[in-house]
Amino acid sequence: MQFYWQFRKQRWLQWFALGLLSAVVMVSLSLKWFVPLHVATASTVTSLPLTVRGTEIIDARGQPLGLRGVNWFGFETEFQVPHGLWTREYQDMLTQIKSLGYNLIRLPYSIEALRSDHINAVDFSLGRNRELEGKTPLEAMDLIIEEAERQGLMILLDSHRLNNRQPAELWYDDEFSEDDWIDTWRMLAQRYRDRKNVIGADLQNEPYGRASWGTGDRATDWRLAAERAGNAVLDINPNWLIVVQGVENNVPGQRLARHWRGGNLEGVRRFPVRLSKPDQLVYSVHEYGSGVFDQPWFSEPTFPANLFERWETGFHYIVTQGIAPVFIGEFGGRQVDSQSTEGIWQRTFVHYIQANRLSFAYWSWNPDSVDTGGILTDDWQTVDAPKQDLLSQLLPDAPRSRPVPNRSPGSVPQMSPTPTSPRSSEPTPPSSVSSTSATALRTEFMLQSDWQTGFCVSVRVTNQGNTDIRNWRLRFEMNQATINQSWNGHFAQQGTQYSVTPPEWGATLQPQQTVDIGFCAEKQGEDYLPGQIRAIE
Repeated sequence: MQFYWQFRKQRWLQWFALGLLSAVVMVSLSLKWFVPLHVATASTVTSLPLTVRGTEIIDARGQPLGLRGVNWFGFETEFQVPHGLWTREYQDMLTQIKSLGYNLIRLPYSIEALRSDHINAVDFSLGRNRELEGKTPLEAMDLIIEEAERQGLMILLDSHRLNNRQPAELWYDDEFSEDDWIDTWRMLAQRYRDRKNVIGADLQNEPYGRASWGTGDRATDWRLAAERAGNAVLDINPNWLIVVQGVENNVPGQRLARHWRGGNLEGVRRFPVRLSKPDQLVYSVHEYGSGVFDQPWFSEPTFPANLFERWETGFHYIVTQGIAPVFIGEFGGRQVDSQSTEGIWQRTFVHYIQANRLSFAYWSWNPDSVDTGGILTDDWQTVDAPKQDLLSQLLPDAPRSRPVPNRSPGSVPQMSPTPTSPRSSEPTPPSSVSSTSATALRTEFMLQSDWQTGFCVSVRVTNQGNTDIRNWRLRFEMNQATINQSWNGHFAQQGTQYSVTPPEWGATLQPQQTVDIGFCAEKQGEDYLPGQIRAIE
């Protein structure tokens, strides 16, 4: 924020005012006062910096904040600046991102680029991007971040590559050492210490191959390296979020045989990341569909019902068990229809993010991502309307160009919680909330997906009281469906009545603690949705 003092008379008042302002600034810094940033609409103000409370990211006022972002890549490529500036001005690009309802840009970079002295493929004709002319990549980053702050956009820096050519398995290679990697983070933490819209460090993109978690091998254990780098950053900038992605494999005792690169956070169960400031830690996962690679789970007969258990096992248990927030650092794909495998996956995942209130950054803003495409089409101007319409379900203030079709085969319905009463023969609405005066337990039912032959649901149970609740159970009835997948509970059936025992870690619910229990089922008739859903002590 800039202050302009225009005293044309009595010049001594100007010096007095500036002196008073300096004193206020010094006091505010010592008290860690917040800096307001308009990030969504004119009526929404986010107070920075950000921190973590339980499984939520919160602002300086203690208000939960959903990060809703895009990945705008290019600083990690041979151009050494975000792509698309060969045809548009960077200010226009930022304005369009903000206008669509996003509040965050995940900004990938490479160590090689930040050490370079020039940028490439930028149009300077007719005064375009004139502020960037003659600048180094780091100076260009300064200007883009400054303009993003002016427009109310937050920035998450992402160490995406070591060089500009290809991703490395680990956070170091033969060209760049671990010290190079950590020193780059130290430099950025110092450089943007006072740039409040730079909210954190996504320490390393998609460790894979030899990368491990919990093995104790200093050369490959990503969890230990993340601690070293994260604490080095916090020593300089204690207000940054430290974002730690998963690995691909090599996690002792992992339950799933395969993961996406950066998508395996199973190691957090036994080996959580230990930071000097635990309330700055956010875990991150990347998730893609068959358009990126045709993983075996896309061909399983229970697809897409099988996805929910994968997601709970691979990363979402971190939220379910109240460990920390999870940020979806990347997801995306070209297809968003309700027939193709990738379209069904993407629709299902968008609703999963919505139902579980997860923060995210979509891959990508750029149309030149070969396997996913982007929110922009190839002209770098036009928005891919079907894709943006799907994502707008995650953007409360986003404009909608047309409705997204629902309830067709493989589609995922939009939902908004509505009060309901238990039923005897009528199905429960797609999303409902119930509680009784006899218990402090609150249940929220969400239909996560619904297709021709099956469906998946989630029930969130919260202790709204002031004391612990022990040995509780979830009960419901279901007439014409057969459960084939479940998570976070032991399901016992007697006729059409079901009783669910929560997992051991959730058997005692502390005040305000939440447990998510879910299942997928095959339809046996039209009366397939569960009803009479209640948590009892």
